[in-house]
Amino acid sequence: MGFIIIKITCPTIEEARRISTHLLQKKLISSANFFPVKSFFWWKDKIDNSNEIVTIAKTRKENWEKVKSEVKKMHSYETPCILKIDVEANEDFGSWVKSETK
Repeated sequence: MGFIIIKITCPTIEEARRISTHLLQKKLISSANFFPVKSFFWWKDKIDNSNEIVTIAKTRKENWEKVKSEVKKMHSYETPCILKIDVEANEDFGSWVKSETK
C-alpha cells in the first residue's frame, strides 16, 4: 500500500478546518496539519500575494481522486491548489493511516 500527503492552500484557518474535518469524517484522511504562509503567485496576468493556510493531509494513495473531488466541492478558490506528494511511511505510522482511512 502506498501513502501520500496532499497539500491544500486555503484563505483562512476556518476553511482549512472545515475541509479537513469533512475529510476526516468521511475517513478519507487520517490527519491534517496547518501552517500559515505568505504566498506569491501569478493571477490574472499579474503577480499577486496573500496570507494563506497550508493543509498537509495524510492518506492512502488510492484516496487521491476522492479527496481531490471533495476539496474542489468545498473550496472557495476559483483555482484551488491541491497537490499530491508520494511518500513513504514508517511501519507504525503507515499502519495507523491505514486503520484510520477507508
